[in-house]
Amino acid sequence: MDAVKLAIVGVVLLVLGGGAVAVGALPAGDALAIADRVWPILLFVVAVTIVAELAAHAGVFDVVAARLARWSRGRVIVLWLLIVAFAVVVTAFLSLDTTAVLLTPVVVAVARANRLPPLPFAFATVWLANTASLFLPISNLTNLLAAHRLGHDGDPLAFLMLLGPSAAVAVVVTVLLLWLWHRRALRGRFVVAGPPAVADPVLLRVSAVVLIVMLPLLVSGMPPWIPALGAAVALTLVFAWRSPEALHLRLIPWQLVVFASGLFLAVGALEALGSSAILAAATGTGEDLLSLWQVAGVGLLGANAINNLPAYLTLEPVADSPVRLAALLIGVGAGPLITPWASLATLLWHERLHAVGVDVPWKRYVLWGLLAAPLVVALAVVPLALRGA
Repeated sequence: MDAVKLAIVGVVLLVLGGGAVAVGALPAGDALAIADRVWPILLFVVAVTIVAELAAHAGVFDVVAARLARWSRGRVIVLWLLIVAFAVVVTAFLSLDTTAVLLTPVVVAVARANRLPPLPFAFATVWLANTASLFLPISNLTNLLAAHRLGHDGDPLAFLMLLGPSAAVAVVVTVLLLWLWHRRALRGRFVVAGPPAVADPVLLRVSAVVLIVMLPLLVSGMPPWIPALGAAVALTLVFAWRSPEALHLRLIPWQLVVFASGLFLAVGALEALGSSAILAAATGTGEDLLSLWQVAGVGLLGANAINNLPAYLTLEPVADSPVRLAALLIGVGAGPLITPWASLATLLWHERLHAVGVDVPWKRYVLWGLLAAPLVVALAVVPLALRGA
């Protein structure tokens, strides 16, 4: 699904949701409550996307990746592990879509510059974009949606305490599986390429400073849209001075905003019509390991059948406790490793790979995902069950 199709689907969903409000199926007060819940999340998504895009234009990600290559001292496995760590940090603080869209072409370029096969690095970005998106509320749109229901007012530390162990398990299992499948390509040494050319060193330094200041503020406890918007405004002003041609409307992910807005409204209408009663039978009750596996498993199936965002929104009402909600987040966050449409990040990743001349057959992606997704999700749920034991 490209950006235009995504926007078209969003418009259709907005029309359907508006129709539900018009006929009274969705009370107007409920629709306003949905809007009040959603606007800070969408504002954060827009702001952090602008920040990440401008930082990438300034060369921040390229310079960091090239430095990691130097730190590896020519050892392939060390470079790959450093890229893995970089992907985890970017996903945790700048969201999974940033990793898929901006980091993927960077790691492919680093691999090619050092005459290494790009696929081990490219697969690391897409899988970790999903499985490493459980650490913080800002790592994934589904996390932001869930934060207010976890009872901690979106406190990043409380979120990390609840889902951090599961996120760590998901990342470790993902890395081990990736290493098993790519271990032959990750052997040996390489000659480290020279540093990338930087068009504007001032712009690079300022962008890096803005990122460094923004990242801790995102987890400081204030609403994340505030530091993200501040960083976006700061970088926009700097680019208007140093590189105005980089400022264009394409920086704003308006297609995602339209899609998400329509989806929130449409799912709200379905919930008002009684969809929760049907889904409650599928997800069961309880917080023991089997019950949490059930919730996470339904989330995994829903994400791969339709998409992780509508799967979460549909199942959210029946995940009626913080632990069960966390299990659902694991299913819809770490589970979208099978179908191309399971997460928007996967589609964006494939699109960016194709743009740089790397083609990954969906058949290979699906087959590996069929093995990885159930294992990652099942093991990541275990710390939640142990927490309640």
